[in-house]
Amino acid sequence: MLYYFLYQWIFKEYGAGSESYFFKGLNVFQYLTFRTAWATITALVISLLFGGKVIKKLAELKYGQEIREELSAEHQAKKGTPTMGGVLIIGSVIVSTLLWARVDSLYLWLALIATVCFAAVGFTDDYIKIVKKRSLGLTGKQKLALQLITAIGIWAALWYFANYPWNISIPFFKATALPDGVTYVGAIIYLFFIIFVLLGASNTVNLTDGMDGLASSVTFIAMSALTALTYVASDRRWAEYLDITHKPEAAELTVFCGAMVGASLGFLWYNAPPAEVFMGDVGSLAIGGALGTVAILTKQEFLLPFIGGVFIIEGASVMLQVGYFKFTKRTTGTGKRIFLQAPLHHHFQFGGWKESKIVFRFVIIAILFALLSLSTLKLR
Repeated sequence: MLYYFLYQWIFKEYGAGSESYFFKGLNVFQYLTFRTAWATITALVISLLFGGKVIKKLAELKYGQEIREELSAEHQAKKGTPTMGGVLIIGSVIVSTLLWARVDSLYLWLALIATVCFAAVGFTDDYIKIVKKRSLGLTGKQKLALQLITAIGIWAALWYFANYPWNISIPFFKATALPDGVTYVGAIIYLFFIIFVLLGASNTVNLTDGMDGLASSVTFIAMSALTALTYVASDRRWAEYLDITHKPEAAELTVFCGAMVGASLGFLWYNAPPAEVFMGDVGSLAIGGALGTVAILTKQEFLLPFIGGVFIIEGASVMLQVGYFKFTKRTTGTGKRIFLQAPLHHHFQFGGWKESKIVFRFVIIAILFALLSLSTLKLR
């Protein structure tokens, strides 16, 4: 909104021929990098200013975290800590994005709507946990069904309202695997691809949210990398130089990603150990949905495992644990485990590592993955 008010209206009306430094200065609002930087700062400030009030309100409503019985005593001590703090992240992102982005972008609205829809699924899950005083809310099938509906909705919007190319961009290769253009076969194949990306991204972030500061810090790093990738994909010069799919309509997603960076950093202020609040599924599912949606819209789906490598590792550890347990139980009669506990961060905790050490080491790994994702731009 600030773009239209300060640049489209005031600058173009009074600033173009004015000698006033104030009016001339409003010209910066046309630049995407400027608006992205301030979207990041705005989301951070909103999170910091309203974080204490949100935590206080959640405590008054008795929205406390329920802890699974099989987790360690260190986790049991966190029972009752206010949860659903993800509403702070989502609120900060929405307000900041609407302030600094051009709101005539279809891709921007798709990202916002997808984030809110995944947040709604998480909110429902969290609310059931709180009301019924248990560590499980929606059943797995219910949660997946709601996520599936959201993913299909994103695909339908791209089909009916966007000139979306049903091709894929593969890291390390200059040529794309499928030709550009809308084809029925390509669109149907891509539907399953979108479902896989969105459900995978949202659930792996959800699984990572198990320690103080872990999900929020890794989100900050992953979203920072995605902000840079989104910017270069939307800029013709950078896209041609780096030989990646040019998506000019995705430009305003850079502002959205910047807002997510600021909001996650602001939330980390309160989520750092010992956590004053947990983001809950309302935050983790929304963040994962946002990551997946932006990756799809910018044709960076195959870079997502690099951008969010820690999320992928956490999700893979659960799949391996469950798969191996079922396989050994069926073949030997006794279920066996690969890890002491899944997701992977709990394995290290049961192995004697302190929670803070686990978080810091996972953050280091997240930084390495982020740098790797950026390095693929030149490895083509």
